Amino acid sequence: MELAIHWRVAMLVLTWASAALAQAPDPIQDPLFTKPYVDVDEWREKPVRHRYVHGGFRETETRFSIYFPAKERYQGRFFQHITPIPIDENLAQRRTGEENFIGFSVGSGGYFLESNGGGMTTLAPGSDASIGGYRANAAVARYSRVLAGEMYGPHRTYGYAFGGSGGGFKTIAGFENTDAWDGAVPYVIGSPMAIPHAFTVRALALRVLKDKLPAIVDAVEPGGSGDMYAGLNNEEKSVLLEVTRMGFPPRGWFAHKTLGLGALPIFFPGIVASDPQYFRDFWTVPGFAGANPTDSLRRDRIQYRTAVKKAIGDETNETSRGGVEDAFRRLMGEQVKLQVGSVPAGDLQGAVVIVKSGTIAGQVFPIREVAGDVIMVGPPMHPEPGDVRSARELKSGDQVHVDNSDFIAVQYYHRYQVPTADYYVWNQFRGADGKPIYPQRLKLMGPEFAASGAPMAQTGQFRGKMILLESLMDQDAFPWQADWYRSRVKAALGPRLDDNFRIWFTDHAAHADAENQSGSTHIISYLGVLHQALRDLSAWIEQGVAPPASTSYKVVDGQVLVPASASKRKGIQPTLILSANGAAIAEVSAGAPVTLSAKIQLPHNTGKIIAAEWDFEGEGKFQDVGQLSHADRSNKLLILTAKHVFSKPGTYFPTLRVASHRQGDATTPFARVQNLGRVRLVVK
Repeated sequence: MELAIHWRVAMLVLTWASAALAQAPDPIQDPLFTKPYVDVDEWREKPVRHRYVHGGFRETETRFSIYFPAKERYQGRFFQHITPIPIDENLAQRRTGEENFIGFSVGSGGYFLESNGGGMTTLAPGSDASIGGYRANAAVARYSRVLAGEMYGPHRTYGYAFGGSGGGFKTIAGFENTDAWDGAVPYVIGSPMAIPHAFTVRALALRVLKDKLPAIVDAVEPGGSGDMYAGLNNEEKSVLLEVTRMGFPPRGWFAHKTLGLGALPIFFPGIVASDPQYFRDFWTVPGFAGANPTDSLRRDRIQYRTAVKKAIGDETNETSRGGVEDAFRRLMGEQVKLQVGSVPAGDLQGAVVIVKSGTIAGQVFPIREVAGDVIMVGPPMHPEPGDVRSARELKSGDQVHVDNSDFIAVQYYHRYQVPTADYYVWNQFRGADGKPIYPQRLKLMGPEFAASGAPMAQTGQFRGKMILLESLMDQDAFPWQADWYRSRVKAALGPRLDDNFRIWFTDHAAHADAENQSGSTHIISYLGVLHQALRDLSAWIEQGVAPPASTSYKVVDGQVLVPASASKRKGIQPTLILSANGAAIAEVSAGAPVTLSAKIQLPHNTGKIIAAEWDFEGEGKFQDVGQLSHADRSNKLLILTAKHVFSKPGTYFPTLRVASHRQGDATTPFARVQNLGRVRLVVK
């Protein structure tokens, strides 16, 4: 079953069947979900006192968990988290701190609800994608109201769905096509053309620019030159311009050493299977990049013969925490270790092992990892999907071919997939006549990938209210895609747009919905923005209290640009401008004191500053400035200063991280809206 699920995700050769699936039954009448049951019903004390109810629907694999607060804490609403892939319905029990959705929901007057999205079998070949896409989640939402009525008595139960990345797709699909929820907060979303192209262009840039990325990062850091193209050759400039126009945020390159391929290894086999001719055309047909290879293509292509010494064993890939940045890891399947005679030099990310002799000659295994002379491979891609354990049939002396030709080719795939004009980042691949400048494949792959996860077109048409969240430094779901969906909503709602929709961009935030972010001196957690959006959404729907205005922004060459000041930017995030000795860059002598100053501003009616923390030497070690006075916290414009002495020469990036809260509560872990500022300091 795990293999079948893996292949369903990898293949993704479903048709874009929105017209047919639009007729899928709303779960209030859905014949698949007519037999609910409860198998656990008990009171628990942690993380807060609640009644835990677990159950499902008979004759399906759909399961759910509900966390009901005591009656005196309940205010007639629920919050439902929708994950990117069908996964464990008890994820919330493992989340703590800011990620504790149970505690957040109870503290916000509601019960928390999660499901397994219909179960992993919804990804199996031949299954109905609408079940995992939205029907199972909607059915669980509806039945939870029945249980809430039994516990609290008859009442109107308001429901709010939220999900990020692939879960954002599912949130939108459910909200547009059922009335199971009153409001929705999709976050860090892609568009129907996001996959695989956000990952192909990123992989292309990582490969071509690998030696130049430190200089690019330095150029866009505070106090940098601002010219990230300086020192690049023609191919490097072209690729950097291409990935930037596609929407990758240049500040996001700070993580280039750990960024990796993302979910591309999952989707890559599906492209190979669905469009095998492309991988031949790329290297042979004029108009494709490989037919007239650049220096980097000649340098990086690997075609290498070696021999197997032995198959060592297998292991299960790491489990996912269910977050938006690692959900795909659950689908990687088992892996087998192969010891080989020799391993080629160069980057083997995305390469494959092609078996040339022995009992399984012809099979192709994707390389997951290389350590010395040991290659770890995943389930075979060709000629037919199979069990990775077949790799254990390889014997000493069997010949294999290590090849990355197909993976290099897929890095250019977005050039040959130009969609309709509303996907404006592809305009860079059009000529003056509006026609594509490169040869095009017969079909667009993006909509097929999107349909496999949430099988409904994103129409922008819904009955309730929505707050859409996007991160300005998201390296996976490029920020412009939130603007693309806003345009769909605007077309659908017309003059009612502001009555039913908000879009908030969060600066210095990336893709992961986690409290502790890697690169904490560059990015912050957006969970506080998510919490506040859900609270503002419930007040908007239940009490008619309109939330703060949408973020003011514009999109230029694929990049979302926002004003520097909070008063002009709007939304709910504080802004801050940091300086050293009064400038964005300062030079001082070792041992000399430096004055760091921050100008912090809050958008109108968004609360108070409740915390500020300095990391003077850019090490990720933040120190609280101490108790802010009532006057400081109440000011819409706050100035903070600090002095620090740097004892060693070097280049430093002192960082200040601040948080605001609507009610000014400095003790809660929830709805803390963060931002940060950085400044460059050169110590001689």
